[in-house]
Amino acid sequence: MKLGNDLIKDKFDDIDEKIDFMMELCHTLKVENQELLLKIKGLEAELDKKNETEEQFSKQEALIQSKIDGLLTKLNYFSNSPAVDNSSNL
Repeated sequence: MKLGNDLIKDKFDDIDEKIDFMMELCHTLKVENQELLLKIKGLEAELDKKNETEEQFSKQEALIQSKIDGLLTKLNYFSNSPAVDNSSNL
């Protein structure tokens, strides 16, 4: 009978060790998960900032292109308009 009790005690000890291991693993994974969530939030913040910067850059680029187009239009108008002859006013 003593042999049976020792076997049962050994089994419970084995189960207890496995439970301790699983609890440590769960804790480790929980900590790692929290770190990854923080990293994700940081990366999302960086991405938002980059998107905002890119949007501002696109707006500036469109404004510059608009100004260039306006200047080119004025130059074309100036170069295509007939020359004014001031000598006829004399």
